[in-house]
Amino acid sequence: MNDPKSAGSRWKGAEQLPLAFTHDPASGRDDLLISDPLSAAVTIVDSWPSWPSPVVILTGPVGSGKSHLASIWRQRSGALDIRPNAGSGAAVVAANSPVIFEDVDRQGFDDTELFHVINSVRENGTSLMMTSRLWPMSWTVTLPDLRSRLKAATVVEIGEPDEDLLAQVIVKLFADRQLYIDDKLVLYIVNRMERSLNAAQTIVERLDRLALARGTRITRLLAAEVLNELGNSGSSD
Repeated sequence: MNDPKSAGSRWKGAEQLPLAFTHDPASGRDDLLISDPLSAAVTIVDSWPSWPSPVVILTGPVGSGKSHLASIWRQRSGALDIRPNAGSGAAVVAANSPVIFEDVDRQGFDDTELFHVINSVRENGTSLMMTSRLWPMSWTVTLPDLRSRLKAATVVEIGEPDEDLLAQVIVKLFADRQLYIDDKLVLYIVNRMERSLNAAQTIVERLDRLALARGTRITRLLAAEVLNELGNSGSSD
């Protein structure tokens, strides 16, 4: 359990908000927690450059770990970020380096430019990773040749994080802040939270800040308050 006495000068007056300390999420390969929903995507990242096709598309819901995996692959491959808009020159970049295009379904793209990017990757022996909440067949594509190229890509779906992974993530996020909470409290949170890694990060951050503001420990009562505030079921058993 975290002990408020050990925090020393961090504790201020009741309800006084502390300074916003930054806790950058660890994004290295060793920081990745693996469970069944992530295993196939982790395997494809780890197997680069021996991919089954030069274009890989990671799909999954918000908070499923796509950004973390993309970050790992970017570090591993030296990939450059692109956004295939008309006149962007993304195809030229793709001819000389692995490239990554994140949040395809939200960012949008020019059909012809993305088609040229994929052709450039195929012709020059480089690699393209894309991430999306939606399967590529659900993207708004009007160019038949591009749709054909997307059908030839390797698509890996990431499922929603299971309870075991969420518990591991919560423990790690607290540990990153030098906070250690009881396993029963972790289970209490996991059983009542939204099933996403983003939600886990939001809950831990809010609990840490609220405990600091009030000069108290992170308790089940505090967790219930935060869960209710975030629209989850935080009622006591």
